[in-house]
This record gives sequence, structure tokens and C-alpha cells, in this order.
Amino acid sequence: MSDRFALDGRVAVVTGASSGIGRHMCGVLADAGATVVATARRASRLEELAKGNDRIVAEACDVTATEDCERVIARAVALGGPDILVNAAGFGDPVPAFEVRMEDFRRTLDVDLTATFELSVLAAKAMRGRGGAIVNLASIFGLSGSWPIAQAAYVAAKGGVVNLTRQLGAEWAGEGIRVNAIAPGWFPSELTEEMFADERSVRYIQRNTPMRRTGRLEELDGVLLLLSGDAGSFITGQTIAVDGGWTAR
Repeated sequence: MSDRFALDGRVAVVTGASSGIGRHMCGVLADAGATVVATARRASRLEELAKGNDRIVAEACDVTATEDCERVIARAVALGGPDILVNAAGFGDPVPAFEVRMEDFRRTLDVDLTATFELSVLAAKAMRGRGGAIVNLASIFGLSGSWPIAQAAYVAAKGGVVNLTRQLGAEWAGEGIRVNAIAPGWFPSELTEEMFADERSVRYIQRNTPMRRTGRLEELDGVLLLLSGDAGSFITGQTIAVDGGWTAR
């Protein structure tokens, strides 16, 4: 059964790889045997990541820039892929809707939703004729509102990721390209560091999570490998929540 989760000989692209969930997922895919093109804006962090694992290749990229996205996919093609794309780049500030500046709203959608679509299309074109897997990072707040936390832009973007995943999963199923999403609950990352640093916020998370705790990054590993490899060969268009029961309340 373990062979169904192995990724030997495959090439993966991971965005948002300089920190948090994206960085962790680079290591998981590399440990499973994949060559990983790790991409983010902060080149120094990518270089540090690549130095620690010979299966990880650093490629700086702004996911909102078309030319950067094209270059990253071209790098994966040169390596013999891409076979896997993980759209993990994310951005969002908790700001009440009345106070959100429109340029910030658009920026959040650009990073979290538009870039996910653009990179998915570029990768899928390279996967046509041989198949592949695309894994999008959604959120529990793509499946519900975030109240009492005020972050309308982030919720809108992640809700878009969930439905985009459904649509692309259906459109590309005949090409052998599977498109799925992971909706994490509360995990340590740059986006959540302020919440995790506040004891009252942590108690709020624990109180509202049926498992009464936050997630550990390694608890995302199983679903990532399921959706990336052969074990999930008949799964497409789906969003799987890994949230300790948050969305089951």
C-alpha cells in the first residue's frame, strides 16, 4: 500500500514555499521521492530550504506576475514535469469590511485566487496527455464565514478556490488531471501567528474546535500525499477539510 503514496520520479511545484504550510509541504513531497520546485518571493528563504534537501530546487517567483509563473512551470518542464502542482501561496489581513481598501481586497484575490487559476492552467497545459495532480490550499473559511474574525477578502478568495477546484476538477478529468483542495483549520503559519500569540485567541480556537486543539503541520501530510499520488486516483473536484472538526459543528 505504501507504494500508492510514493512519488518517485515525479516533479512537483509548490508555491508559498518560503514559510509555513508551503515550506512544510515541500519537505513532505521530497521525502516521498518527488523533485520539488519550491517557489515564493523570498529567494533567500528558498535557497536555505534547498540547501537542506537535494530534491528541492529553489525558484523565486511572484505568483501575481504572469512571466514569473510561466518561468516556474518552464523550470518544472525542464526537469521532466510538472506532475504535481501545490498552490499554497496565500495572503489575507483581518480587517472589518467597512475598512477594507479596495486595492487590498484585489491584492488578496490576486494572490489567493487568480494566481491559483493561472498557475493551474499553465501546469495543466503541460500535464495534458500524461495526467497529473493539482492540490489547492483553501481554508475552513472557504467553507464558511470567519465571523467574529473580520476578513472578507480572504473568505471571498478561499470560497472561490473551493468552487474553482470543483470546476477545474470536472473540466480536466478527461485529461487525467485531478484537481482537489485541502481546507486546513488552525495550523501554525505566518497568517495565524498573531492568533497563536494571543492566549485569548488560542482559547477561542480550542473552544470551537471539537478536538479542542490546533493542528500540527504533519497532520496535513496524509491528505497531501493522498491527493498528489496514485492513492487518490479516483478523487477530483473535492475539498477535504483537515480541521479537527471545526466545519462539522
